[in-house]
Amino acid sequence: MEKQIDELYNSMSQEERIAQLRSMYMDDLFDDEGQLDTTKCRELIPNGIGHFSQYASQKPREPEDLRNRVAQLQTWLIEKTPHGIPALFHEEVLSGINTRGATIYPQQIGQACSFNPELAELKTQQTATAMRKMGGVLSLSPMVDVCRTPSFNRLEESYGEDGYLSAIMGTAFVKGLQQGDLKKGVGACSKHYLGYGGGGDASEKELMEEILLPHETMIRLAGSKAVMPGYHAMKDCPITCVADSFVLQDILRNYLGFDGMVVSDYTAIDQIPGLESPMEKAAAAINAGNDVDFPHGDNYKFLQEGLDQGLVKPEAFERAVKDVLRYKFRAGLMDEAPYLYSQEPIVLDTPEERQTAYDIATQSIVLLRNDGILPLDEGKSPEKVFITGPNANTMWAMCGDYSFPAMSYFWKKVTEDLDHPHVITMLEGMKDRKPSHMSISYSRGCDWTDTIETDFKKGGDIRAWEYDILHRKVDAGEKADKQEALRMAKEADVIIACMGENVMLCGENRDRQGLRLPGQQEQYVNELLQTGKPVVLVIFGGRAQVIGDLANRCSAVIQAWYPGEEGGHAVADILYGNVAPSAKLSISYPNTEVYEPLCYNYSDEQDPRVQWPFGFGMTYTTFEYSNLKIAQEATTKDESISLTFEIKNTGEMAADEIAQIYLSPTSKEQHIRPIQLQGFARVSLKPGESKTVTAKLNAEQFGYYDQRQWHIDPGTFVVKIGASSADIRLKEQVSLKGEPVQKALREYYFSNIIIN
Repeated sequence: MEKQIDELYNSMSQEERIAQLRSMYMDDLFDDEGQLDTTKCRELIPNGIGHFSQYASQKPREPEDLRNRVAQLQTWLIEKTPHGIPALFHEEVLSGINTRGATIYPQQIGQACSFNPELAELKTQQTATAMRKMGGVLSLSPMVDVCRTPSFNRLEESYGEDGYLSAIMGTAFVKGLQQGDLKKGVGACSKHYLGYGGGGDASEKELMEEILLPHETMIRLAGSKAVMPGYHAMKDCPITCVADSFVLQDILRNYLGFDGMVVSDYTAIDQIPGLESPMEKAAAAINAGNDVDFPHGDNYKFLQEGLDQGLVKPEAFERAVKDVLRYKFRAGLMDEAPYLYSQEPIVLDTPEERQTAYDIATQSIVLLRNDGILPLDEGKSPEKVFITGPNANTMWAMCGDYSFPAMSYFWKKVTEDLDHPHVITMLEGMKDRKPSHMSISYSRGCDWTDTIETDFKKGGDIRAWEYDILHRKVDAGEKADKQEALRMAKEADVIIACMGENVMLCGENRDRQGLRLPGQQEQYVNELLQTGKPVVLVIFGGRAQVIGDLANRCSAVIQAWYPGEEGGHAVADILYGNVAPSAKLSISYPNTEVYEPLCYNYSDEQDPRVQWPFGFGMTYTTFEYSNLKIAQEATTKDESISLTFEIKNTGEMAADEIAQIYLSPTSKEQHIRPIQLQGFARVSLKPGESKTVTAKLNAEQFGYYDQRQWHIDPGTFVVKIGASSADIRLKEQVSLKGEPVQKALREYYFSNIIIN
């Protein structure tokens, strides 16, 4: 392949080479009837093009229409450009394909709470199969930033605060999406490299041990061949990541050995500080290690000028072009019979995909408090249930950012005809699943917010800086009559209050002015509580919302996140007891507004600002942990350290328990975190049933980073088995003997878990 790449590169004109580093929008080349405008092609892409940006989400289109447009373009490129090089069509696939009609899976922050990498892999396997049929070859997902600042507006896209959990889930995402072969799967892109969302300010030790970890495992274990630098700058660095050679060359290529393609975030090169001209920005980015300019290539079109003036290094330019060509070879685009799209009929949102969306949703929803009112089962089921709140009867309770409805609403200001596929609302789900004897009433009661809460800051995609995009609030399309709602609440046996955020209150470029429930929602919940009727608070949104003492006055609290198209059914089934909740928090849930990093592993004592700790989640049964057995000694060179323990369901309902394995030092002189997740097991148990969990921890998991090396030192450590990071049920010490070991890179990252 390398020989073919060299030969192709040497035979290309300079104009063709530059074209491979640029991108554009597919719609700019089609007429109103969906036919390719060949005159525009000859004018705009006579030398080909490297990429097409967000090809599936520009306008609402049927999948076969998208496929046909891709087919026309790829045929033109192959037949009419000098070397016939096909383009890479990319799209966002964070919670499914970002296109009309495609399955909307739960948002990442919720899926992380499932601790279920198998479902994460199944989800993206389904996504890739459908997207490849439509001509998509590359995704700009997943987002694996280790997000430790509770206020971060894009926290919803992440897997939470823990590097190990983020790495497990992100690696599963890549395996499913790429399907083991870039020629048939869809390529993943690791973003936002490195430390977007707060991690860029971390110490070098934290950065290399934890913040880098998800990117590292996606690249080294799952074969991810694309990386997107973040909009941010690293600690003490005057320049943003897209032009930072330390992160793109020293760490990514030299330390990790990455040999893939680096693509800019949209408009990130435009925002490089301290440089005036597009040519200077292009030179800074490509010289530092960035290969491709998204979304248009507005800066990279000046690369020849930069080369002529000696600003662009010729070797950097050659590297960038060859990185793109190499990706296309790997994706099979240069094969004699490349798989560019499918000829068969394309069906989106199949029953199998909806089932996966439902399964993930039921495993993503966290029960935070329950005084015994849940489940609303036959034995104690109330007859009159009142459902209320701004998120009770709306798709916006279910759809996270980078889903097609959210992207269309936010970026394109589309407000009509967005329910494709159909999204099950909370009210709809409760009615669909209700017992025959139960009656359900509904009144909205209050809006999300009475005022525009967006706290505008310049950052992220420059396209979102438009005043009209940010300064608006969602119209629910129905009246909120609080007095009517309170009257209905007084007549009910139980109140289900559906509160939280929506597409304009959380997401890229969308900060709001606090972390408590938006608008008058908290006041409204207080008024519902004053009726004396039990209130079940269900919170939707992309991050923890501070509710403080409100939690103790509600009979139950559920964090539902953005649970996707089947979210209404999933929450209803949990409330009714058709499914036992099993999710555990992927973040530390604060009891006060926090605007700085917060993480369970900073201390072995729980932070007083945390209401519910990382790994916490309730269910409708009880579990007993017992019989921990672990090898008391191992060596620093041992491949693995084995342990076993048992879990028994001691309650009366079948449920899943997520047992968590943590590692702690025995002295402050040791160089590992006070407590650190190093494994977990999702165990399904019937009432009275016991199972044995066998785990193998590699000695490298006891190590640490220092001076560009991974170190494993002898010493005594504590292995802890917990129901959460603050609820440790079993623990034993283990000693590593032998000489200190140094390695250039880790080889083993994850525990091996077997459940019997």
